[in-house]
Amino acid sequence: MDWTSWLPLLDAPDSWVAREIVQRGVAAVFVLAFLSSFHQFPVLLGERGLLPVPAYLARAGGRAGPTLFRRVPYSDRLLRGMCLLGMGLGLAVVLGLPQQGPAWTVLAVFGVMWGMYLSIVSVGQVFYGFGWESMLLECGALVGLLGSHAVPPPQLMIVFLWWLLIRLEFGAGMIKMRGDRSWRDLTAMDHHHQTQPMPGPLSRAAHLMPRWWHRLEVLGSHAVQLGLVWLVLAPQPLASVAAFAVIATQLFLVVTGNYAWLNWLTILVACAAISDPVWRWLAGGPLPGWSWLGIPLGADGGGAAPGATSPLWWTVLVLAAFAGLAVRSRRPLVNLFSPHQLMNASFDRFHLVNAYGAFGTMTQRRYEVLIEGTEDPAGPDAEESSWRPYEFRGKPGDVHRRGRQVAPYHLRLDWQMWFLALRPGAEPWFVALLERLREGDPGVRRLLRTDPFDGRAPTGLRVRYLEYRFTDRRERRQTGAWWHREDLGVIARR
Repeated sequence: MDWTSWLPLLDAPDSWVAREIVQRGVAAVFVLAFLSSFHQFPVLLGERGLLPVPAYLARAGGRAGPTLFRRVPYSDRLLRGMCLLGMGLGLAVVLGLPQQGPAWTVLAVFGVMWGMYLSIVSVGQVFYGFGWESMLLECGALVGLLGSHAVPPPQLMIVFLWWLLIRLEFGAGMIKMRGDRSWRDLTAMDHHHQTQPMPGPLSRAAHLMPRWWHRLEVLGSHAVQLGLVWLVLAPQPLASVAAFAVIATQLFLVVTGNYAWLNWLTILVACAAISDPVWRWLAGGPLPGWSWLGIPLGADGGGAAPGATSPLWWTVLVLAAFAGLAVRSRRPLVNLFSPHQLMNASFDRFHLVNAYGAFGTMTQRRYEVLIEGTEDPAGPDAEESSWRPYEFRGKPGDVHRRGRQVAPYHLRLDWQMWFLALRPGAEPWFVALLERLREGDPGVRRLLRTDPFDGRAPTGLRVRYLEYRFTDRRERRQTGAWWHREDLGVIARR
């Protein structure tokens, strides 16, 4: 008996299409992530950034995560070169080029992208502290191990993508149920669309929906995150049904908010639970038939895969990787059911198996920090009429400006401004931002939507604290404004 006859059992013959979608999709997200870093990292964290990397590494020492910048001194030029290389490699995968080679070529390409982005995240401080950064790193490591067209998709890595989807959805659901009471009494969505970090063009319409609709939103979220997501572990077609339920809820979040690439990555991971017969049916092929149901639903029984076999070395590599990831999964698994559940936590320095979640605490009011400048010789003591606002690209400012659809791009400074408004204080990055604005710094200006002084340094700055809410339909007709705001006072002058 051939002892290698069991090797095909480790293949996923119904996941060729899913692999193609997931690999190319994750590569596209890497392109966006490197593009975002190319434009924003030097201003936020570069040599003259708000939180400079060289100073951070000198201060943090060994506490900083794994990064190439320990071995090669950081420079903005090096950072931009890494981002260009990352974008080039990501585009190559999107075009399907590495997939034409042996199995290791895809692993090598994703390995380089993963290593470079890990280096960036490890020194990114508060500007890279979002859950979707860890999620992209975890996805990058997993999809690299899906191999190229030379080998069948490995079933163990597909299973680990299912496990990632469960941690994403069930983790988020448990955070909500253990957190804010509004998730339990079904009132969370009464406020969410208005108070979320960066409302989009349809957020106001979603907010103005009737209360019964908001109750259904919460119930639908709980049903998918706490129940349906577990069906990705069930046989087909239940796994595909569960995946489509996740995709539907994520698409709703896409059109009503701006969460960088979080929702799109979740959609891609969910695609790993959809079998090839379903994809062929969606493309106009015959209705798939699943023999375990005992009902002949169509002529195509599914499972026909290209005639490739996995070499022994590749199978051993996948088995070793799966074993290592399984060992690292113990703490995330315990965390899911812990009364002290952690949200968006990494349990290792490489962000390989993480905990996820969001909105364990719901805010019912929206506060904004508005930066204004003046060219009046009196500086910070200038007359009221001389103050003019700096407008950000994504966050609310001008009440007549509709929310923008920014995602899957990530505006890191705008997101930090939302967190600042929740707890106004002298954050080091914000103090540095005000200093750069006083200097008329061209880099900071590029991150803003409008500079009222066209690059000239103002004579003074002030920071106002305001409460925002969406206008109702009558107010919108009368004023043309999307927002109503109330001035709560000046909290800083420079």
